[in-house]
Amino acid sequence: MFYLDRAATTPVRREVLEAMWPYLTGTFGNPSSTHEVGDAAARGLAAARSVVAGALGARPGEVVFTSGGTEGANTAVKGIALAAPRGRHVVTSAIEHDAVLASCRYLERHHGFSLTVLPVTPDGTVTPEALRAALRPDTTLVSVAHADNEIGTVQDVRALAEVAHAVGARFHTDAVQSAPWSPVGLDVLGVDAVSVSGHKLGATKGTGALAVRAGVALEPLLHGGGQERGRRSGTEDVAGAVGLAAAWGSLLAGRDAAAAQATAVREIVVAGVLARVPGAVLTGSRDRRLPGHASFCFPGVHGETVLLELERRDVVSSSGSACAAGSTEASHVLTALGLPEDVARSAVRLTFDETLSGDDADQVVDAVVTAVATVRALA
Repeated sequence: MFYLDRAATTPVRREVLEAMWPYLTGTFGNPSSTHEVGDAAARGLAAARSVVAGALGARPGEVVFTSGGTEGANTAVKGIALAAPRGRHVVTSAIEHDAVLASCRYLERHHGFSLTVLPVTPDGTVTPEALRAALRPDTTLVSVAHADNEIGTVQDVRALAEVAHAVGARFHTDAVQSAPWSPVGLDVLGVDAVSVSGHKLGATKGTGALAVRAGVALEPLLHGGGQERGRRSGTEDVAGAVGLAAAWGSLLAGRDAAAAQATAVREIVVAGVLARVPGAVLTGSRDRRLPGHASFCFPGVHGETVLLELERRDVVSSSGSACAAGSTEASHVLTALGLPEDVARSAVRLTFDETLSGDDADQVVDAVVTAVATVRALA
């Protein structure tokens, strides 16, 4: 079986499980407890924080452990906007993950913020010019993802952040999808906050981190015990944090080579599908794209039906974000590209890592060609 849904989740790495095990058994203490059992857990948490901070180009004190990408995005968007707003205007893009869009709309609905949703180009790019035109003297926050999970387009976040900073606005980026493939540090991207999710990196579900640059105020979403320097109350998941750190350590050791291999295989898949499936449309940017990401629309068929045919041929994939699976509505990301709703409903997303070989890619292309042809014949 070919598992081609890694944008949804990845298998847990063995080294992650091995790193977590001691903190699920002998070193089980509450890291806030003031005795040796708690101290041992606290030392493990501190070591994990240092590793994650290094991966995010931050200092340990700038890292907040979260339950994943959704919490990280909610904390960044709501927390930065509410903590010390210079105004009541926030900006995001039309293709953001729902965690960001819903957070912005929450600020609009319940806290009197105004919201600007930026359009994108047909390949899913947010341009600096569009952002510059949207900014106002009261803009307090801009949130644009580094890479989109549905179409794979990678944004020039550094250029966008420079535009935002020129008027004094803060900038957050959701780097959940890009973190496995490229550096996502605060300084590398030039942002004030960056959020990531563990289960996209080979760590366990329910883990993640948010790096917030020192000096950026953050209103917490959770109140209580004051953990995470008051920014995220609740007893920390020490084993999860240790696993996240282990995943980063394993990932960083071979990330460049993995990205190069996945990019080469992606090109085989993209070229093969476009050449052999009549009418196939590549969604997202052809050049500025995540390495292991190939997404298409096949006009005239329903994407979910193609997925069923692919699974019959041992290819497991998806039509887009797992968070929206089962929805009868067309993807907001694909319609933002200007695609008609019926075409957007024909989407198929193939996401993989460096373990997919060139020969595997040829088999995947064969399966896609046959699956689409089968569905079209039935239609």
